[in-house]
Amino acid sequence: MPTYVYKNLNTGQTFEIQQRMTEDALTHDPQTGDPVKRIISAPSISFKGSGFYVNDSRAKSSGSSEGNSSGSSESPKPKSESSKSESAPATPAKSVPSDKGAS
Repeated sequence: MPTYVYKNLNTGQTFEIQQRMTEDALTHDPQTGDPVKRIISAPSISFKGSGFYVNDSRAKSSGSSEGNSSGSSESPKPKSESSKSESAPATPAKSVPSDKGAS
């Protein structure tokens, strides 16, 4: 049940009363009969646990993401695979046919 804060308009004193949300706000102090006004106060809620913040909703990765800016979880290729492609020429050498020896 929520607790509401009321202020006595004649004396300036504040007091708290637990009321259901469906009940109407008090208009008079139950003890003195003076007119009262409900005071709006900050809610007393506390977010505990995970899932309440932006960084909690992201998937946890098993490794560090500092070195990998693409976000993929694949490891870099070994150097042996990349050295094979570098040692072979990218395009074969063109051979020029000679017509001089054919006649």
